[in-house]
Amino acid sequence: MNIFDRYAPFVQDFIYRNNWEALRAIQVAAGDAVFNTDDNVLLSASTASGKTEAAFFPILTLFSEDMPKSVGAIYIGPLKALINDQFLRLNDLCREADIPVWHWHGDVAQSHKNRLLKNPSGILQITPESLEALLLHKHSYIGRLFGDLRFVVIDEVHSLMRGDRGGQTLCLIERLAKLAGVNPRRIGLSATIGDLETTGKFLSSGTGRRTVIPRIEARGVRWRLSMEHFYVQGPQSARDQEIPEALPVLDMKTDDAPASADPGIGYIFEHTRGKKCLVFVNSREECETVTTTLRQYCEAKHEPDRFLIHHGNLSASYRETAEAVMKDEEQFQTTVTTATLELGIDIGRLERAFQIDAPFTVSSFLQRMGRTGRRDLPPEMWFVIREEMPESRAMLPVTVPWKLIQGIALVQLYLQERWVEPPKLDRLPFSLLYHQTMCTLASCGELSPAALASRVLPLSYFHRITPEDYKILLRHLIATEHIEKTEQGGLIVGLAGERQTSSFKFYAVFKENEEYTCRCQSQELGTIVMPPPVGEKIALAGHVWIVEEVDHKRHLVYCEQVRGKVPAYFGECPGDINTKVLERMREVLREGAAYPYLMKNAVARLAEARHSAACSGMTEEPLICLGGDMWCLFPWLGTYAFLALERFIKLKCAPQLGLSGLDSSRPYFIQFKMKAPKEEFFRVLAEMEKQPLDPMELVYPGEVPLFEKYDEFLPAELVKKGFAYGILGIDEMKMRIRSWNKV
Repeated sequence: MNIFDRYAPFVQDFIYRNNWEALRAIQVAAGDAVFNTDDNVLLSASTASGKTEAAFFPILTLFSEDMPKSVGAIYIGPLKALINDQFLRLNDLCREADIPVWHWHGDVAQSHKNRLLKNPSGILQITPESLEALLLHKHSYIGRLFGDLRFVVIDEVHSLMRGDRGGQTLCLIERLAKLAGVNPRRIGLSATIGDLETTGKFLSSGTGRRTVIPRIEARGVRWRLSMEHFYVQGPQSARDQEIPEALPVLDMKTDDAPASADPGIGYIFEHTRGKKCLVFVNSREECETVTTTLRQYCEAKHEPDRFLIHHGNLSASYRETAEAVMKDEEQFQTTVTTATLELGIDIGRLERAFQIDAPFTVSSFLQRMGRTGRRDLPPEMWFVIREEMPESRAMLPVTVPWKLIQGIALVQLYLQERWVEPPKLDRLPFSLLYHQTMCTLASCGELSPAALASRVLPLSYFHRITPEDYKILLRHLIATEHIEKTEQGGLIVGLAGERQTSSFKFYAVFKENEEYTCRCQSQELGTIVMPPPVGEKIALAGHVWIVEEVDHKRHLVYCEQVRGKVPAYFGECPGDINTKVLERMREVLREGAAYPYLMKNAVARLAEARHSAACSGMTEEPLICLGGDMWCLFPWLGTYAFLALERFIKLKCAPQLGLSGLDSSRPYFIQFKMKAPKEEFFRVLAEMEKQPLDPMELVYPGEVPLFEKYDEFLPAELVKKGFAYGILGIDEMKMRIRSWNKV
């Protein structure tokens, strides 16, 4: 029997109604794995390839044959917007079979949630944070809600493997399964997985099952890709140069912009007119600045405002408005967004995506470009790289356009090698260990130390945590009153712990800044960090507001809309770049290849950068003298290996080399003053690399490096250990030093 014939009649009807002529390869493979094995399944295929349907067609067929007596499947999505989108899609599919679809997150009405609690059934769509809240506050309901749970579908599984959030998701599934007495099959979905085998093992952790990974031959897809470079002020790189226009089929000019405009933003302004587009940026601050500027251009040109905004600090109403407008086939508006619209939300027939500067990962580039190219259109992305023009006498390293080189490297890594970042699963997740310990105690009530350890330590994500480390943590939490010891010797949540677990912000393990909610009269605008004094201005929701009152006790800011342009207040937005990206950046500067997607300014700027690199020798020699005793080191290492090298030089080598004034631009270069010659620098590094190195030696004296959300509640020794052994890329650093010694 083929897979289509195996589907339930209502699934077949759905396929007919949507005029599908044949099942896609991913749907056939998923059906075979779900119907004919009892294994977990990892489905990796391009964006818009039908992965969600591939997972749910066989699941719903099995449900129609034997309806679960509780919630039968949980769908875990990383974003509320993705949950909302999939809720509508699944409802269409399930309505005829009378299989309820529930969604549960912070913006869902309590009445909807109450109906699920009274009648646990069908499919539950939920974020990791809301599932944590459910386990914490509805502990006694878990058996009834999930006693016949058969599947857990994890969407965009790659996005949950970048840190503690993926670990939390695994812990939640394991805790829920143990409480409900079930062992559901797991199905992971993703378009951008760098290491399928490792991801498959991660998906199966704690289940006792293997993971089936269907190998789907990707059909060739034609990309419409361009990359242009702009100086924010001054003449552009290609001025007065004879450079052939790249990609003439796209008919792109690079000089269309409102008078006196920032040329890069003006370029976006002109090329979004009459089209439905997304503009991706790498931070919420930039999202606000770009949206405000584009709206000012509309005003200057007497055009109606056609720009929307979408990021995590906006209120739900602003985000949902942008999503609804983008789904409307009749409207041609552009949304400026961060990663919040990067993942699987179907927002209709998008014609074009823009990316301001380079994203940090190949995965992010693919996800963002994958927002376009649906409904039989080719994926289309325009990179817009902006930089301040270097001063006329500027030297290395500021003469290198790092973002342009990074953008080219990301594209080439995928085009030539189909490479995507592998997951990093070898950290020491002490912050998450604190979180899961407190969640377990808060939901279960009093537990003996042994009973608590037996519930937390066996969770598969904590395989690197030793019982001794856990004892150190518990003793510290008792001493700091996060945990209290009862007269009977049991453990309960203490006063300090109660302040954490009683807050809705406790459900999330990703780091959040202290935020203030901004309001204009009764309308909630969103949140900011570090509000300015009364009378100052803030940027939020693509507009400018003047602060009229700040209520620090209730974390509220009252404001009125005004005109103008100011920076936003959201805190930092660091990026994690893989070593392979940096190594490919070196090759971009070293090779003479032409890239057909580069536009005329980018071609000229790359030629300048290659000339500068060749004259200096920076791609062949890692250490370059900038003049006198000023030096610049180009390690070509990713973020965490770069961090290790920076500390290794400072703490182990600097005294012997007379090194001072070390200044890093992570992860591109390190500048410093040095009295020793170049040969001595490499000799000392090689000598010190051969010495035994305890990673703890790379923690600065008195430093407690707080990286994760709950690090501040951990004993200092565990924070240092987690940073030294779980974050610093010491092995990569050592390999790079050894390679320098061979040259």
